[in-house]
Amino acid sequence: MKVLITGGAGFIGSNIADRLIEMGHSVAIVDNLATGKKENINDKADFYEYDIREKDLISVFKMVMPEIVIHNAAQLSVRLSVEDPLYDSSVNVLGGVNVFNCSRRCGAEKVIFASSGGTVYGEQEKFPADESHTTNPISPYGVAKLASEKYLNYFNNAYGLKYIALRYANIYGPRQDPLGEAGVVAIFARRLLTGQTPVINGDGSQTRDYVFVGDVVAANIKAIESDFVGCINIGTERETTVNELFNILKSASGNKDLHELHGPAKPGEQYRSVLANSLAKKVLGWQPAVSITKGLEMTYKWFKDNPNI
Repeated sequence: MKVLITGGAGFIGSNIADRLIEMGHSVAIVDNLATGKKENINDKADFYEYDIREKDLISVFKMVMPEIVIHNAAQLSVRLSVEDPLYDSSVNVLGGVNVFNCSRRCGAEKVIFASSGGTVYGEQEKFPADESHTTNPISPYGVAKLASEKYLNYFNNAYGLKYIALRYANIYGPRQDPLGEAGVVAIFARRLLTGQTPVINGDGSQTRDYVFVGDVVAANIKAIESDFVGCINIGTERETTVNELFNILKSASGNKDLHELHGPAKPGEQYRSVLANSLAKKVLGWQPAVSITKGLEMTYKWFKDNPNI
């Protein structure tokens, strides 16, 4: 099977690419390397250094003629989306529409889109949130993800382009960028390994639903094989506080002398976020296999073994 992955040099996309290549599929990667890294790209993948907003993106699709498109390329920062919503929408909406239109024009069977269950629902009214929860995103990033889902629904209705929008919880694991603001696990792990104490915003009781990247890869494989069309949460149904996160990583580090260091709460930060996964179990046969403790231990070890990342 021919699969084209946008953002395939990034954290999630490169892990998916590796698994697909292990399975014997033909993989092409499109990435502008703004945040993706060349060292993440599998040697057996065809690589095209392109920005998804380029009009000439269609030329790559015509060369590859993918059967499946996995759209991961994105502007990743919620904070930056607030500071510069025009830039965020140019990448996450217009870039996405360009990818969807190229997919349609080249006869792709399906698009699998990396959406965001942590942002499209906005402030949750029920816990965990299932796919019927109201969608009232409170950031331009969340608005863009929701808009992309609506565009995919349009392309499905108008042209028969199948899609699954995977509404991810907070993904963590090997290759996550420890220098950005989006990956608290990577940031904490790197600081612990360099002898620094991570700063916890506020009292640390705010929660997120953390899902290991290996489980996300498995969800993408299931999505390729599924006939379902629509949006599906990919989460664990388990809330983990920032304090719990710190203590698990502290235990993994073996440094018993570390103590929690708290800073000011981040203004406007969502307090609780957790996703139901019953639909994923029903239509994909997917459920998370890696516990938060095991996943954090594996992630810490990866950062320890890769000190120059």
